[in-house]
Amino acid sequence: MQKPQKSQTSKRHRVSLTKATGWILLSLGATALAGSILYSSQISAFIGLGLIFWGAILTYIQTEEYIKQNLLDATALPPLITLNQTLQELDYNGKAIYLPPKYFKNPETTKAYIPKQKEGKLPTPEQIQEQENKLFIENPQGMLITPPGAELTKLFEKTLETNFTRVDLQYLQQNLPKLFIENLEIAQNFEIETENNKVHVKIENSTYKNLAKLNTQLSNLYTSLGCPLSSAIASALAKATGKPIIIQNQRISEDGKDIEIEYGIIQEEQTEK
Repeated sequence: MQKPQKSQTSKRHRVSLTKATGWILLSLGATALAGSILYSSQISAFIGLGLIFWGAILTYIQTEEYIKQNLLDATALPPLITLNQTLQELDYNGKAIYLPPKYFKNPETTKAYIPKQKEGKLPTPEQIQEQENKLFIENPQGMLITPPGAELTKLFEKTLETNFTRVDLQYLQQNLPKLFIENLEIAQNFEIETENNKVHVKIENSTYKNLAKLNTQLSNLYTSLGCPLSSAIASALAKATGKPIIIQNQRISEDGKDIEIEYGIIQEEQTEK
C-alpha cells in the first residue's frame, strides 16, 4: 500500500494573517481617532483614518472570497439539479462508469456511461464508438453523458500543462495535491493513496464544500456520478490509467469541509464475457 501524498500550503495562514491584520488596523485606527479627539491632534486623526481605511480594505478582501464562493454555488447547482431530475424521472439506477479515451474515436472526449439497470454490464469500446454521439444508447441500454466534472478535469490539465492520457497514476499522486492546494487553491489539504485496484482520496476544506454538501441532497446524481470534484478526479483517473473508473464510496461531512472518495479501477477482462 502506497503512502498518501500530502502537500501543505501557506494559504490558510495567509488568509488568517490578512484577517488578523485587518482587525488590528481597525482597532489601532479607532484608538488613534479617539486619541485625536481627546488631545485635539490632527496628526492622530489622519493616522487613525488611514489605519481604518486599510483595515477595512483587508476585511473586504475576506468578504470578496465569500462572495465568490456564493457565486460558484449559485451557478453550478442548477445544472446538477436538472441532471438529478433527469436520472430520477428516467429511473436510471446504475452507477456511472467513467470511460477512458480508448472508448471513443476522439481521444479528447470525456464521458461517463450510466447503465439503465443497477447491475448493468460495461459496454465494449466498439459498442461505445458506434453510439458515442448519442445520449441514450442500446446494447447495452444506458446513457452516455458528459459528467459534471469534465471541465474541471480540463482545467487540471491546462494548469499542469499536460494531458492526462500521457501520464500515469503515479503522476497524479505526485501532482494533484499541489494542484489542489497551491496552483488552484481549491482545498487546504489533499491526500491520495492507492491499494490494488482502489484509489482513496481525501479533500479538506475545499472551495466546493458548500456545493458538495448540497449535492448529497441530489440522491440519484450523488450516488452515480458524485459531486463535481469527485467527478473531475474520476475523469482524470480514467485518462491516466486507461481503465474505466467507478466511484464506489463517497462521504461528505455534515459541514461539507471533508470529502472522502473511494474509486474502483475496473479490469475490463473480468467484465467482458
